Amino acid sequence: MVDPKIRIENVNLHYGTFQALKDVSFDISERRITAVIGPSGCGKSTLLRCLNRMNDLVKGVRIEGRVVIDGEDIYRSSMDMVNLRKKVGMVFQRPNPFPISIFDNIAYGPSIHHFASKKQLPELVERSLSAVDLWDALKDKLRRSAMSLSGEQQQRLCIARLVAVEPDILLMDEPCSALDPIATEHIEELMRGLKEQYTIVIVTHNMQQAARVSDQVAYFYLGELIEYGSTEQVFTRPNRRETEDYITGRFG
Repeated sequence: MVDPKIRIENVNLHYGTFQALKDVSFDISERRITAVIGPSGCGKSTLLRCLNRMNDLVKGVRIEGRVVIDGEDIYRSSMDMVNLRKKVGMVFQRPNPFPISIFDNIAYGPSIHHFASKKQLPELVERSLSAVDLWDALKDKLRRSAMSLSGEQQQRLCIARLVAVEPDILLMDEPCSALDPIATEHIEELMRGLKEQYTIVIVTHNMQQAARVSDQVAYFYLGELIEYGSTEQVFTRPNRRETEDYITGRFG
């Protein structure tokens, strides 16, 4: 049996006196898209931020349990946080390109990680932009500001910026929420292609999107994992009435 890429074991998370996650445990498979769904405030984004320890930056947070990635407990005291966040990259709801050139957006991460020499950067930029289908459109505009791009192109650029440092895992927190339907379709197509190389965990409120792009689905409610299984099973044969009520629109 193949070990999971990510193993979440009995995770509890408190923001002060409020418990946002309650004894959450499940495994995430390698090179699959796992969608985390549920109503607002159910702990979806909190869980996502547990996977690269971004919650550590929030004052008053207390976390119990383990998150194991490739057999390594990322909450051990000796964890190298720089390497963790290089390995586990994150895409946010709204594109957040740096207010510098397109080229420098991609080159920034490899440069600060000493991942590539100055001579290697042009090839790395081309490879990263090609991975998100932007190279042909932008190869003659690399010195333009990234802020001049469309919303969809900015989100693709942010994904390319992660790809440039060769992560293993991509976390996506509502990556299409600020995009129109056509741009959303393009990003979904991109995600399906990226899973050939990366393990992807996506938080989404969009049930249709979860059904279209994911291989596995985790349904959360009030900080608890209610149901987890293959996308087909969860959407067509849910084991829990709460799951069925949510995905059919009777609740949430």
